[in-house]
Amino acid sequence: MTVSVTFCGAAGGVTGSCYLLRTDGGDIIVDCGMFQGSKTVRELNYGAFPFKAADIRGVLLTHAHIDHSGLLPKLVKAGFNGPIYATEPTCDLLTYMLPDSGYIQETEVERLNRRNVRRGRPEVTPIYTREDAEKTLKRLQPVDYHEWREVLPGLRVRYWDAGHLLGSASIEVEVDDEAPDGEPRTLRLLFSGDIGTGEAVFNDAPEGPKNIDYLFVESTYGDRNRPEVSDAERREMLAVEVRAAIQAGGNLVIPSFAVARTQELLVDLATLFNRGKLPKADVFVDSPLAQRATEVFAKHLSHDDARGLAHPNFHMVPDAEASMQLARVKSGAIILSASGMCDAGRIRYHLKNNLWRPESTVLMVGFQAAGSLGRVLQGGAKHVRIHGDEIDVRARIRTLDIYSGHADQDMLLRWTKERMPVSRRIFLTHGEDGARAGLQQAMINAGIEESKIALPMLDDTVMLKRGQAKQAEFKPRLPAGEMSRDDWHNRYAHSVTELSEKLRALDSNEKREALLEKVLQDIASA
Repeated sequence: MTVSVTFCGAAGGVTGSCYLLRTDGGDIIVDCGMFQGSKTVRELNYGAFPFKAADIRGVLLTHAHIDHSGLLPKLVKAGFNGPIYATEPTCDLLTYMLPDSGYIQETEVERLNRRNVRRGRPEVTPIYTREDAEKTLKRLQPVDYHEWREVLPGLRVRYWDAGHLLGSASIEVEVDDEAPDGEPRTLRLLFSGDIGTGEAVFNDAPEGPKNIDYLFVESTYGDRNRPEVSDAERREMLAVEVRAAIQAGGNLVIPSFAVARTQELLVDLATLFNRGKLPKADVFVDSPLAQRATEVFAKHLSHDDARGLAHPNFHMVPDAEASMQLARVKSGAIILSASGMCDAGRIRYHLKNNLWRPESTVLMVGFQAAGSLGRVLQGGAKHVRIHGDEIDVRARIRTLDIYSGHADQDMLLRWTKERMPVSRRIFLTHGEDGARAGLQQAMINAGIEESKIALPMLDDTVMLKRGQAKQAEFKPRLPAGEMSRDDWHNRYAHSVTELSEKLRALDSNEKREALLEKVLQDIASA
């Protein structure tokens, strides 16, 4: 028996989650996520998969977030025709999320091609279309928690509640094997997916089996701990930010992930309004996907949990025309819009309309990947480019890191220890380099053998069981560490901003000419 795992995404970074599991009985993948962050990382979405899509016999999907599911339509477009196994709530969410993603690909490319025509550059094609996404939905097969499902001869899977998102799962995989003495045995793997906090608005505590051979653990917040807050404390922290934003006299723009984060914020805002903790304000939910996802949440949640998703102050923005009309609103509005990392979707229009206003506030409520516009704003950028336009950043940029659906270091460590014993290896994935190193050290301090902990990089392959079958070699698509840092596009934009600010600060045109001449000479001699 030959068994190997290749880390085709979220290794040294937090997006593009995808594991290729190869066995004598066939190949499957766990997740097929979209890469987000710097332009260099996002370009991986346009390249070929590091495997043949037609050879994949099935997909095991941990949950619906786009960094875990977003390249499924590309996989189907490339020739995959097998089943995609996911929980029922995940399937329901994907019914809206994947077509929405396809629509975003089409509209973003259409806008880019208009600019490319003016610049004399070749046109580009979308990663996939809405039609490709609709075809993908036909491949979904719902699975229940805690029930074994044979997906290949000699390979079974079981889903456990990961507590991260409605329908999210950790996936246990059993592969029939043979001990050295010829006796049958089972090789047991567990893929964590994204582990929840056990404290989120809608989710229960994460669970999972014990006594694993190979454990694959996410590490998004592996290097930090967040203070424990009660529901009342969390809502009061949100109320402080909202009141300050309204008192500043402008709009409050909240880049929010359409699925889960938006619904959590709505519940808390409704509670604060009902208890008189906030002044009356209009809340605009400007994301078609968030609106559809809210319907899915209402379907699967209890009546009491779903009740907070509606309030007289909440307004669902029906279409693009109504979204554009929000540009006329100069103050007093709370605008929730996707994407949560500010890299696509309607949020970019609201940032264009509000970032340059000193009375406006932008509130980050989720993780911002390296190279994303959200991370750039958090870093204190004075100027950013959106849709090719340079925008001065005068708005207040705030961060409220209490809504994350990801477990922090202590939670991840506790979840891992509850899966013990792990007989072979623990692989730390889905985290930037610093986060993985921090979690690794915490595990060592907790008594886990250092030799058991591995930090794989993108496109690394590990042999879990050697056999006769020949394994393909994978060439890394990015240099080590590239997924955890800004790329040359980010540094170029920063350099242009620095030069622009320096030129503005000089007190004469002669000095500006001299500085530009020096820069040009340096470029010519490079």
